[in-house]
Amino acid sequence: FFGHGGALKPSWYGDCLPSRDFPLLVDLHLQGRLPLEDFVTETIGLSEIEQAFHRMERGEVLRSVVLL
Repeated sequence: FFGHGGALKPSWYGDCLPSRDFPLLVDLHLQGRLPLEDFVTETIGLSEIEQAFHRMERGEVLRSVVLL
């Protein structure tokens, strides 16, 4: 990854303004207009992170959410 020009970069909500956007997103979800469950392929534990990356590389999952 790093040997091929890859990099890990932090992101803090992208261009989102949490005080403005989070209430809007919650309202949309509660209205059924933002189906958040459609954006998550699987939930995993910390011990499953490496396997989840391999599944993502193979195109088997879109997004995994780690539950702590």
